Amino acid sequence: MSTTFQLDTATSRANPTPAPMKRLTIPAIRQRKVDGVTAEPIVMLTAYTARQAQLLDAHCDLLLVGDSLGQVIYGLPSSVPVTLDMMAAHGAAVVRGSYHSAVVVDMPFGSYEASPQQAFESASRMLKDTGCAAVKLEGGAAMAETVAFLTARGIPVMGHVGLTPQAVNVLGGYNARGRSQAEADKIVSDAQALDQAGAFAVVVEGVVEPIAIDVTKAILCPTIGIGASAQCDGQVLVTEDMLGMFERVPRFVKRYEAIAETISGAAARYAQEVRERSFPGVEQTYQPK
Repeated sequence: MSTTFQLDTATSRANPTPAPMKRLTIPAIRQRKVDGVTAEPIVMLTAYTARQAQLLDAHCDLLLVGDSLGQVIYGLPSSVPVTLDMMAAHGAAVVRGSYHSAVVVDMPFGSYEASPQQAFESASRMLKDTGCAAVKLEGGAAMAETVAFLTARGIPVMGHVGLTPQAVNVLGGYNARGRSQAEADKIVSDAQALDQAGAFAVVVEGVVEPIAIDVTKAILCPTIGIGASAQCDGQVLVTEDMLGMFERVPRFVKRYEAIAETISGAAARYAQEVRERSFPGVEQTYQPK
């Protein structure tokens, strides 16, 4: 039995171009958590290109254009050198490649920390240049004023506590956070400060599991775990990590595929056929009629 799908091609001033489906909104994501419970966990993956977004879109609620693209795409040693121009270019590509997921773009290091005003200039440019639905920034209570400032001016913000990769030079590495009581208490209070400031969700990264559970219980907005706990309100992974693009990955990554082997194997077969002059064959060349 076949099914025919009819696209909604109606337009309006609010929606001037037809779209195959309605994109999830930030309020809809925020409202997944009701009275401290998220019945349907939030699915988020990173995306950096239009084609990657197309492949992930139907399966996700949120697509994160992460500053992890510094390492994954550009081969940089950390996310610290990533620029606004990089994030804007990849953010726009992901928005163009998706119809369903809400797209969140990371604010790169140095683009928001100085003041709420600096953050607004950077974040408003990001929304204009990419069409994304929200931005993400790292930091806890120190960023609460900035989160409130942006939210009050129409820019939804996702927070990020625990292991914050942009602070790698201060943290001294990518080890799990919260092993002391003082640090554990600070992570929980940081998340509460962001929640109270109006963040629509908070990423909890690289913390010992009881802290992730405490944070999830302590705040009203959803938590998105990465190296945290299955009890968080949602999960995120770097797509290239979960696809097996790298030999070494953090402890918290589960590999769902071995794509690196697939790519390397395909390249090896192509190279062999080129050297044997068996490619291109008749099927790949234009013959006279």
